Amino acid sequence: MRKHNKQLVEAAKDAGVETSLDYAVFQDEGYRGLYGGLNAKGIHQKKRLKKSQKILDHMGSEELAANLFRATQTESKLRREKIKGKFAANRAHYNVGVKVRTTIKELGGTMPEELPTPEKSIQQLEREAKGGLDA
Repeated sequence: MRKHNKQLVEAAKDAGVETSLDYAVFQDEGYRGLYGGLNAKGIHQKKRLKKSQKILDHMGSEELAANLFRATQTESKLRREKIKGKFAANRAHYNVGVKVRTTIKELGGTMPEELPTPEKSIQQLEREAKGGLDA
C-alpha cells in the first residue's frame, strides 16, 4: 500500500495537489467516497483509533484491498485522463471511492467502515513474524 500511495501522491502532485493541506483534502475525498462520507477523522473515530495510529495500519485484508483498488484506480485515472487542478483531482478521487464502494455493495460485501478492526496493527504482526523467524 505504501508503494501505491507514493505513486498516488506523485499523480496527485502532477494534477496540481501541491501542499500537505491540499494532499490531506485529496486523501479525505477518496476516503469519503469509499467510506460513505467518512473522512480520515471519522474513520479514526469509527475504528476507535488513537490520533497517532494510522488508518492503513489497522485494516484487515478485505479493507486493505478496497483501499488499494481505490488508490491504484485513482492514480491511473489522474494520469490517463490528464486531470489538472486540485479540485478536479479531488473530485476524481471521491468518484473512484464511490465506484469501489458501489462495487462492494453490488457484490453483497461489507462496507469498509463496518469491517472489524484487527486486534493487532500491521507493525505488530511484522514484529511478531520477525521474532518467530529469529527463534
